[in-house]
Amino acid sequence: MTPGDDERYHRGPVTFRREMVPQATTDQHLLDTRSSTGWVHEDPWRVLRIQSEFVEGFGALAELGPAVSVFGSARTAVDAPEYAQGVAVGAALARAGYAVITGGGPGAMEAANRGASEAGGVSVGLGIELPFEQGMNEWVDLGVDFRYFFARKTMFVKYADGFIVLPGGFGTFDELFEALTLVQTRKVTRFPLVLVGTGYWGGLLSWLRSTVLDKGAISATDLDLITLTDDVDEAVEVIVSAAGRNRDTEARAVQALGDEGGDPS
Repeated sequence: MTPGDDERYHRGPVTFRREMVPQATTDQHLLDTRSSTGWVHEDPWRVLRIQSEFVEGFGALAELGPAVSVFGSARTAVDAPEYAQGVAVGAALARAGYAVITGGGPGAMEAANRGASEAGGVSVGLGIELPFEQGMNEWVDLGVDFRYFFARKTMFVKYADGFIVLPGGFGTFDELFEALTLVQTRKVTRFPLVLVGTGYWGGLLSWLRSTVLDKGAISATDLDLITLTDDVDEAVEVIVSAAGRNRDTEARAVQALGDEGGDPS
């Protein structure tokens, strides 16, 4: 589907149809500065729009509670085993007391949202403006549409207690490796990352071990940041266990501060 089709196209809160559909996204306008020097004058104003996306996202998600971001391919068919696995992941997370955050689109994202919704949990979708219409899937209870990828990606990390990654393509890889980089560089701490699908992800991890690690580009401990499994219950248990360790660590830190006569607040 292209922007020229007679379909809805979203840009933030605005919906376009037919001849009104834009031919470029907001991210393209921001990042492509080769055509003219107009960006020198336009970019300061874009800061206000970017700021508004962060404000809207923070406001919508601030009271979400415990949550897990689930990633996977938008191209996963409804009758594919990966779709059923996504439904199972969403349901298991909901039963464990977590809201499920996805990109809000079809495929594996829809599956995780569906599982959470059908299990009585909170189902969240963070949509993005693309040059082709995706739309928010019907299983999303709380949806937020973004113009800018970086604002949206901040929400995926800020309001999640961990990531569960189903089979996916470039967008899924992007989210996975950004999360790994944030943990590796300690920009975020104690953030569990679970890959579901040994047949799909096993080759990637083998390459990381046999090539990337052997070349010294990463450390052996970096690979400990990733859990690979086919078991949905194990994937959720990794998240739950990490949350428990985090609470214990925070409690000890507060206790130590109190013992030293400090202000635990």
